[in-house]
Amino acid sequence: MLAKFKNRFQMGFYSTFEEQLSRKHPLYILSNKINWLVFDEAFKELYCSDNGRPAKPIRLMVSLLILKHIRNLSDESVVAQWSENSYYQYFSGYESFVAAPPCEASELVHFRKRIGEEGIELIFKESIRINGDDSNDGDVSIDTTVQEKNITFPTDAKLHKKIIKKCAQIADNEQLPVRQTYTRTLKKLSIDQRFRNHPRNKHKALKADRKIKTIAGRLVRELERNLLPGSSYQTNLSLFKRILSQKKSDSQKIYSVHEPEVQCISKGKEHKKYEFGNKASIVHTQNTGVIVGAKSFRNEYDGHTLVSALQQVESLTGKAPRTATVDRGYRGHTRIGDTLIQIPKAFNDKKQSKYSQQKLKSNSNAGQLLSR
Repeated sequence: MLAKFKNRFQMGFYSTFEEQLSRKHPLYILSNKINWLVFDEAFKELYCSDNGRPAKPIRLMVSLLILKHIRNLSDESVVAQWSENSYYQYFSGYESFVAAPPCEASELVHFRKRIGEEGIELIFKESIRINGDDSNDGDVSIDTTVQEKNITFPTDAKLHKKIIKKCAQIADNEQLPVRQTYTRTLKKLSIDQRFRNHPRNKHKALKADRKIKTIAGRLVRELERNLLPGSSYQTNLSLFKRILSQKKSDSQKIYSVHEPEVQCISKGKEHKKYEFGNKASIVHTQNTGVIVGAKSFRNEYDGHTLVSALQQVESLTGKAPRTATVDRGYRGHTRIGDTLIQIPKAFNDKKQSKYSQQKLKSNSNAGQLLSR
């Protein structure tokens, strides 16, 4: 259900809320460049029901999503800062300062699920449009990076402890009988797990790891006996059993209980050998640096992400790039549609000095690139 439209009117006798702000502030300028009616027309069909309380204004929710990414904030932080920042409120379409949070942080999650991937791409498309001619460059660069999840470095012992904690929560929610909570035992075992790199403590730590895994399996089997066959927790139990049965050499391992889709990705970085999350492909124009494409993947080979990335750029900008410069991780492609794929040459240390190699790295001309 959409909220009622509010008429604009002068809030003060001498000046309005808009006149009290600086015209040179980036958020003030950006607010007047964005076509907010596009989002109202696209998302109003998602609020067809006449039941329930009126929803928050669409411009408010879209502006919170934009501010979240502009300022690199979490949902909780952007909602908390909104009530303290006049420019945030003007950017959201408010005509007076409001000293209260605009919504709950969880409402941003529900709004993202409501608009889906198409809605997020519509916001992205508008961000490309407001860059004007800077986004019309026919030459783009494409690279992949890792979008890390908010998890700690995974170990089997951590996962087993989380399983024990989750089992206790499920038993408490469903009022199920528990033979033993293992609270004291887990405290002692946690002490034994410390300083495992010391030769005297290694055997004791490994023994504590095995004991914690045994306790986790025991609690999972106890829940399986007490829960009904059609219980909503069966998915959790299947996940717990999969974690307990996985081995070090398995390919499709679970690295997080609350984010089971996390992938272990190696990008060849010297300071960080493995990263845990999803692979993301970023496309930006070579001369102006405007991001014209951003797409998330699982853990595909870089060359397999090219087609989807270029299709997204064409749908957002209305035309396919003329050339796409990539690194040697994309080898195997020479042309995709109307786009020429440019891959740099491999350096010849015997014939090229370090200076010439550095010059080739900094120069992105097509004449010094080899199409493969």
